[in-house]
Amino acid sequence: MSTTATQTTGTELNGKQRRILSYLRANVDDQTYFKSRLIAEELDLTAKEVGANMTAICDGEFDVEVDKWGYSSGTTWMVTA
Repeated sequence: MSTTATQTTGTELNGKQRRILSYLRANVDDQTYFKSRLIAEELDLTAKEVGANMTAICDGEFDVEVDKWGYSSGTTWMVTA
C-alpha cells in the first residue's frame, strides 16, 4: 500500500490532493501551521486550489491531522503529525 495516498475511509485522493498531502507529510513536525498561499507557491498551484483540495484531506483519516485554523491574510492550516 502506498503511504502517499492511503486513506482508511476508502475514498481516493486526486493528484493535487496527493501532492498537498505529500507536502504536508514532508514538512510537518509535531504541529505545524501552513498558509495556503505558501503551500501553493511550493506546489505550483493557486491558494484557491489548495483550499478547495484541502477539504478532502481534512475529512480523511491519514497519519496527519489537518484543521482549518485561521483566516487573517489567507487561510492557515494547523497540521499535526
